[in-house]
Parts: sequence; structure tokens; C-alpha cells
Amino acid sequence: MSILVYVEHHEGEPVKGALGVLSKAAQLDDEVTALVVGSGVEPLAESVGKHGAARVLVADDPSLEAALPQPRVDVLARLVTERGFGTVLFAATVLTADVAAGLAARLEAGLNWDLVDFTLEGGSLVGKRAALGDSVLVDVGWTSEPRLALVRSGTFEPVANGGQAEVERVPVELEEWSTRTAMVEQAHEERAGPSIEDADVIVAGGRGLGSPDKFGMLEDLAKALGGAVAATRAVVDAGWYPYATQVGQTGRSVAPKLYVACGISGAIQHKVGMQGSGTIVAINKDPNAPIFEYSDLAVVGDIHEIVPRLTDLVRQQRGA
Repeated sequence: MSILVYVEHHEGEPVKGALGVLSKAAQLDDEVTALVVGSGVEPLAESVGKHGAARVLVADDPSLEAALPQPRVDVLARLVTERGFGTVLFAATVLTADVAAGLAARLEAGLNWDLVDFTLEGGSLVGKRAALGDSVLVDVGWTSEPRLALVRSGTFEPVANGGQAEVERVPVELEEWSTRTAMVEQAHEERAGPSIEDADVIVAGGRGLGSPDKFGMLEDLAKALGGAVAATRAVVDAGWYPYATQVGQTGRSVAPKLYVACGISGAIQHKVGMQGSGTIVAINKDPNAPIFEYSDLAVVGDIHEIVPRLTDLVRQQRGA
């Protein structure tokens, strides 16, 4: 089926979401190819190979150092055209959304976005997209090749199979217009600990906390567990916590090993952003809270009493 997976990287490491898409693609095609684009990125090929790529193409050139979309479109367009890749997959980020859209326009190709799964049915690739407030899944397809797809962030967990890929360095030739833009400045979010996309443990808070200062106790619990703090849309809209921590339909999708929901009612818009978590623990004083319907462990009680005690117990167990 000739699948090419674009592997984005950040701060010298492949992005977790991209490795997750690669791992999923490798389940469908044991000859999947990955592409890494940038400057000084050849060392990333080994890690990419361990996550299912049979072949890793490396476009390594100083002109690709800045995270600009158009040069990446040039690299992809040439490879897809010359090597005949039938499918190109991206893990959705701000950058890849630009790259995928630009590639679709350049090649006059079909682009499906916000996929939460993709499968082979009758030898054809079928995408799965959530609809009607993420309450149902619909099948989406393509009428021609190449098929381009953006997969929702946090959909697939990376699976390292220990494989070793064939690494090939590919030439970089940019269109003249692609070199007219320069990166003036790149800002980085200041934070302590892992991001919510990368954390194995997430402690999330909702309006049930009562006030923004109560997020302090969630931060204490997250620190004790070695995790990150997240929030619901209502909390973010109220200005209680940063937008970058929002989990849900209009925020970020996460799939940690443990998700602790504190004071969160569990509306469908929040559920779709965290339902892929390994274990879901919900703490809420309302015994009829919808979140209990899809939690692995439901704790009915006052979060202002339970969370500090839970934090103390975790610290004692860890000897902190």
C-alpha cells in the first residue's frame, strides 16, 4: 500500500503523536516508510526505526532548520511524486496541519483530517472520524491517490518493537518561493514537568474545584505522581488555568496510563479528549456524575478532603 509517515520532531526528539501514528501504520503495512525533515536530524532515525518503520528517509539540510511548512511541502511533494507513495499520514499539530494542507493543494490530493483511527477494509484504507459531538464514528475514504490524512493528537500510543530500519538520506531541493520566509522568533511554553500529551499520569480539574486557587492541590498530587495537570474547557474559559492544559473536543486529546478527574462532571466534549486513558479515576461529590459511567474507579466524596490525603499517601509510599 506504500505508506509514508511524516515524523515531526521537537527539541531533538520525535514527537510522541507521530511515533504513535507510525506504530499504528506498521500494524497495517510491515514495509511502512517514515520521513524525518530538518537540520541535524539523522540521529533520530534509530528511534524512528524502533517504532515500526522499515525504512527511514532523512531530509537533512541547514535550509530546513526552521519549522516552516513550505520547505517541508517541497520535500514531501518530490518524494511522493517520484516514489509513488499511495498514502501519507501525519499526526495533527499546528505545523503538520499547514504541511498537509499545502501538500494536498500541490498534488491536488484528498485530505481527511481529525481521524481517530484508520483500518484496511477489503484492501482499501478507511479512515474513522468522530461526528455529532464525537458521539458516533463515521467512515471516510479517498477517491484518488495519494491519500493524505491528519490523525487527531493523542490517538495512538507509540509502540517500540525494537526494529532496525534502513536509513536513506534524500536530496533537498526547495522551490524559490519557499525560501522567501524566515523564522524571526520561536517562543516556547515555560512549564515544569511533562506536557499533558507526554505525561503518563494526568490530574485534571473541573469547575467542581470551586475556585482557581484549588488547582494548587492538584499540582501537588501531580508532582507526587510524576505527572501533569490538565483542565476542562469551563475552567479554561473562566481563566482559572492555561488554555494549553485543556482536554476535550476543543482542546487536546490525551491517553495517559492514569487519568485522575477531580470535580469534573464528565460531559461528552470532555470524554472524547481522555477516553483513551489506560485507567480513569474520578472523584466527585455527585454520585450521579456522568463521568462515573466510564471511570474504572469512582470515588464519591469531597475532593478538598480526598485529594490532599491522597497526595500524602502517595508521598509516603514513594518515601518523599
